[in-house]
Amino acid sequence: MSDAAVLSNAQLNKRILSVIVFTFFCYLSVGLPLAVLPGFVHNQLGFSSFIAGLIISLQYFATLLSRPHSGRLADRYGPKRVVMMGLVFCGMSGVLSIIAALCSDMPLLSLALLAAGRLFLGVGESFSSTGSTLWGMNIVGPLQTARVISWNGVATYFAMAIGAPLGVLLNQWFGISGFAGLVAIMGVAGFWMASRKAGVSVTAGVRIPFHRVVSRVWMFGLALGFGTIGFGVISTFITLYFASRDWSGAAFALTLFSLGFVIVRLGFGRYITRFGGLKVALVSFVLECAGLLLIWQADSIWLVDLGAFLTGGGFSLVFPALGVEAVKRVQQQDQGSALGTYSAFLDLGLGLTGPVAGLLIGHWGMQSVYLAAALMVLGAFAITLRLHQQHGRQTAAQAL
Repeated sequence: MSDAAVLSNAQLNKRILSVIVFTFFCYLSVGLPLAVLPGFVHNQLGFSSFIAGLIISLQYFATLLSRPHSGRLADRYGPKRVVMMGLVFCGMSGVLSIIAALCSDMPLLSLALLAAGRLFLGVGESFSSTGSTLWGMNIVGPLQTARVISWNGVATYFAMAIGAPLGVLLNQWFGISGFAGLVAIMGVAGFWMASRKAGVSVTAGVRIPFHRVVSRVWMFGLALGFGTIGFGVISTFITLYFASRDWSGAAFALTLFSLGFVIVRLGFGRYITRFGGLKVALVSFVLECAGLLLIWQADSIWLVDLGAFLTGGGFSLVFPALGVEAVKRVQQQDQGSALGTYSAFLDLGLGLTGPVAGLLIGHWGMQSVYLAAALMVLGAFAITLRLHQQHGRQTAAQAL
């Protein structure tokens, strides 16, 4: 019996949180600039809104491209080293942002420094979050994979939720150097904390080629990507949706979405281990789809609020439920590659939501994006149902 098998829930959570704290540092670094940098680029440097948006998007592209590599490096060199590298990259983004603020009288140079910082932050995000998750999985064992991924998600969304308003406050008090300085400090502090923690041994064994890892997890990732669109259209467009109908209270709808997410993640996360990730994902997609359809057809604010709450609750367990099943498809020495590849579909889903939804709004109006998102979630349900049926046939064949 492994050491992790005899630990209490509190002891397991303590072990997990000791490494998931690095995910929190990472995503707080991601959240802090979100509400500040576009205004700095547009209003102070004098560039267009398109350029301001592009500066923000650079981070997402860097994260998407580096996700699979972060997992492969964690498999080869260990998650501790990858987390430390990621925290250095996050810290460098803060340093470059400080220098960019000091060079604001040279707009092109300042913009180039900000762009470099965003690229560093994107790579730092993929390295820190993937490495932290894999580190947690290693220190508590494979039976607790769902618990690790669930706590990682809580750290992610909590950090993002407080990051944006905190970034605005720090910018008001100290300018760009306020939030950027905190990012740099967290990079240094996180690196020091990670360096003092015991690493985990790299699992020996023959690693399969990367394309075979992709072939085993891509359907799980595709379902995740489709399911993520519900989150994307609410977080990005709910404010515009309220404004288009001359309603107030969009912030409360976002709060209810987050509340639904946290309640389900903390209250029902254990059901992934109890019933299996695929069954939990199927129920989650039904709930998320119902919430999106409710928003699409809502004729009052309270129905939108209810829809946002249901969507948040439905989306909450999608990532850990499918993630648990995805990493089962490979041996332990390839789990980092599997996790990184799987996570990249979340980045892809969020990256495509904005421009595609923008086109839909232009042709069919604001409400159409919620119908489209519901249809995408139905697609995720169909993919997951197929995976569940395949798993059932494999289990039946093994029993013969």
